[in-house]
Amino acid sequence: MSVAIATPISQIELTPGSAIRISGVTWEGYVALLKELGDDRSTRVAYENGVLEIRMPGQSHESANRVLAAISLTLAEEFGFEFNDLGSMTMNRADLSKGIEPDSCFYIQNAQAGQGLGEPISNDLPPDLALEVDIANRSDSKLSIYQAMGVPEVWLYQRGSFGVASGANRLKIKHLENGAYVDALASRAFPMVNAEQLNQWLEVRRTGTDLTVVRAVRQFCRTVQG
Repeated sequence: MSVAIATPISQIELTPGSAIRISGVTWEGYVALLKELGDDRSTRVAYENGVLEIRMPGQSHESANRVLAAISLTLAEEFGFEFNDLGSMTMNRADLSKGIEPDSCFYIQNAQAGQGLGEPISNDLPPDLALEVDIANRSDSKLSIYQAMGVPEVWLYQRGSFGVASGANRLKIKHLENGAYVDALASRAFPMVNAEQLNQWLEVRRTGTDLTVVRAVRQFCRTVQG
């Protein structure tokens, strides 16, 4: 059964932690919606082959997202990698009829001076790492968008609310290999870090703060480097 939506899409109000999917949206309609919504908003939008998704991250979602971003920055700093955090920048490919705003994305191996501050980033240079946190929706359904755009690595944090009983939430590392994502033990962007270590740091966050995690990451890095 189809349901007609009388309220313009741009005026739909979502509660934190919720999402809405709408079918039959043209590429032109999607681009017009992004322009109407503007950049000063907390919602994130994804589009694939006529299906539009708008989600409103909640507290649990952003807690996981921000601590993972802090872990990434700390790893880059400690191991001497360049690093540009482009947050949830809009990634559009009209030729693929796909668009997405990741929870966070980073240029590491392909970090460049001034990246994102001047001219738009080329579609030919996807971020080295994207984060997807699955609280309000099935984030793994977006992997086909990242796959088509050639994002080499995705950290996918799935299931449940951040902060519930231990073991309910797990982060998986996904590598793009031969045109498809496969589970990987270690990160491609940070080869010295594996999925189990990332999950251990997420466990630290349950009883500590973001800085508690950052200190744990620094200690790990310095131990590895001797």
